[in-house]
Amino acid sequence: MIERYSRKEVKQIWEDQNRYKIWLEIELAAAQAMEKFNIIPKGVTKKVKSKSKIDVKKIAKIEGKVRHDVIAFLNSIMDRSGKEGRFLHKGMTSSDVLDTCFNLQLRQSGNIILNDIEEVLKSIKKQALKYKYTLCIGRSHGIHAEPTTFGLKLITFYAEFSRNYKRLEKAIEEISTCAISGAVGTFANIDPRIEKHVAKKLKLKVEPISTQIIPRDRHAYFFSVLGIIASSIERFSVEIRNLQRTEVAEVYEFFKKKQMGSSAMPHKKNPVLSENLTGLARLIRSTVVPAMENVALWHERDISHSSVERNIGPDATVTLDFALNRMNEIVRSMKINSENMAKNLNLTKGLFFSQRVMLDLTSRGLKREKAYRIVQKCAMRSIEKNTPFFDSLLEDKNIRDIISVNNLKKLFDFGYHTKKINVIFNRVLKK
Repeated sequence: MIERYSRKEVKQIWEDQNRYKIWLEIELAAAQAMEKFNIIPKGVTKKVKSKSKIDVKKIAKIEGKVRHDVIAFLNSIMDRSGKEGRFLHKGMTSSDVLDTCFNLQLRQSGNIILNDIEEVLKSIKKQALKYKYTLCIGRSHGIHAEPTTFGLKLITFYAEFSRNYKRLEKAIEEISTCAISGAVGTFANIDPRIEKHVAKKLKLKVEPISTQIIPRDRHAYFFSVLGIIASSIERFSVEIRNLQRTEVAEVYEFFKKKQMGSSAMPHKKNPVLSENLTGLARLIRSTVVPAMENVALWHERDISHSSVERNIGPDATVTLDFALNRMNEIVRSMKINSENMAKNLNLTKGLFFSQRVMLDLTSRGLKREKAYRIVQKCAMRSIEKNTPFFDSLLEDKNIRDIISVNNLKKLFDFGYHTKKINVIFNRVLKK
């Protein structure tokens, strides 16, 4: 997590100030419950809350001596709150605080990322509708296939990010649990009612069974979803990068007036934002495997997962938030060259109508393989001679004997390829 790829809102979630703030909320919620059930004296929570203050520097100084972050935090709070502070953390263990806090931080970050996806969906939808019937060539294996529209290209991303939104909602629900179960999760030194109270206070669910830690399969699922979202971002960025290539030149990232594309070549306009998204997607996906490896810990717990999560928690969420906002910026501001789309569409001089001609031949009685071979021969001749595909078809006696010139002309209709576009849009947008 570096400044260059960080936005303030998510970054703050992972800063010490917010982390200790959440720790204090957890401790106070637990103390409040203990008062309620006459486990500690009345008034402790109120006094500790009124006297407590998060002092990040002081906590760091204490930690330098005791080599334990939660103990350093508690000592800092107790130093300020006086004798009442000794009742904090009664029967609890560090993981009760750390794990519940980590889940809250993931939820806070996840909710911001959900909002990011909402904004991306709005932008994609707007552009998809604008270019709904803007014809361009569809490509398979990088080779011209059949006509599609730029709007249809975009609506595939809308559908994909709609799925990502639902996946993330489920992932947030998955990690929104609270564990206040004490050493090895047996509740030997703490009443389960304390956990229930804390969970309700923090709007979390009670973890059904914790082994001193919250099970890490929950977190593996969360980070896997972040990885999928990153892959969707990369799919978009790769499409833009390919469409901006000089020999394609159908779509461009916006280029600011004083922007410079190359330190050596003044003529360059490079798709640097999309390339950046590809790189960031790799970083986000790199957090998935460590999250999965955190699932298998020794016995009831070890701390091999701790150092991993201190890194991947902020890195994955902060980077994904940045990437989604950058993607939204590209979608909203990209320049569409419909003239080049039309030019590229006609590069092969009508070859993309080959399937329709073949199907028409089969509908008139020819076996599919024979029809395929006839049309393929005409297509290859058109490529070799650089002549219109229509003219090449007219040169073939087999075709002239079966399809009249007027009927052949009717087969070269772009509307044939766009007639179901509205059906597809409705299927996606009405879900």
